[in-house]
Amino acid sequence: MKIADNWQDYQIIDMSNGEKIEKWGDYILRRPDPQIIWEDNNFDNIKVDALYNRSNKGGGYWEYKNKIKDRWHIKYKDLTFNIKLMDFKHTGLFPEQAVNWDYMIDKIKSSNRPIKVLNLFAYTGGATVACTYAGATVTHVDSSKGIVEWAKENMKSSNLGDKPIRYIVDDVIKFVEREIRRGNKYDAVIMDPPSYGRGANGEVWKLEDHLFNLVALCSKVLSDNPLFFLINSYTTGLSPIVLENIFRITINNIYKGKITSGEIGLAMHNSDLVLPCGIYGRWENED
Repeated sequence: MKIADNWQDYQIIDMSNGEKIEKWGDYILRRPDPQIIWEDNNFDNIKVDALYNRSNKGGGYWEYKNKIKDRWHIKYKDLTFNIKLMDFKHTGLFPEQAVNWDYMIDKIKSSNRPIKVLNLFAYTGGATVACTYAGATVTHVDSSKGIVEWAKENMKSSNLGDKPIRYIVDDVIKFVEREIRRGNKYDAVIMDPPSYGRGANGEVWKLEDHLFNLVALCSKVLSDNPLFFLINSYTTGLSPIVLENIFRITINNIYKGKITSGEIGLAMHNSDLVLPCGIYGRWENED
């Protein structure tokens, strides 16, 4: 497992009985997490600024114990992100993804050449910020206009607002199909697909039905000398080996490279406990 352990502004303080208590900059938040099936008797004694309550009818709401800003910043090394409390327990950032940001930055910087990156299901742009910081030119694609605007805020907060980013609000499959027709090529592809979702015009996405075909489609927009292809997934029950198999059948049939996969996670502060936070699969060149 790769653990995101280089944070200063974020940490897991405690975990118990389906919930975690986290430090996000100046604020302490308590949120549900289904991976946490163990119990800690001290958990309820920790004071928090806000906690997320699940509803029996689905969804839930934030309960505020102290006044919290509508938006605040946290930093990861030289990157700065805007944090907001969203209706469905999220904050707009997945801190475990720092392991992937570090990988992308190192890979792009060490390539010593101009790199074009296609970031699909790009959300609030953690990977976009990281790749741009490393010197790449990024095309950022997400079906939500509001989320894309959030990504632009993160770019500005990281002093990268003037960099050559192409923001696209669209269904990712339709966008990639158009890029193939246009003949546009990319040196790296990143995707963080949901288990289930809908595109900008109501297109239905179901990971087990569409992921393989999307990766195969993306192989047609790779340049003659691609740098890497990275998939991240939070889909419950999906093995990292599934992502390896998809790469072997698609990308590695065209470009010979190295394929790796595994879990990513977050360690609890002052503890040996680690929270599993999804899986990743990578294809990368071996130059």
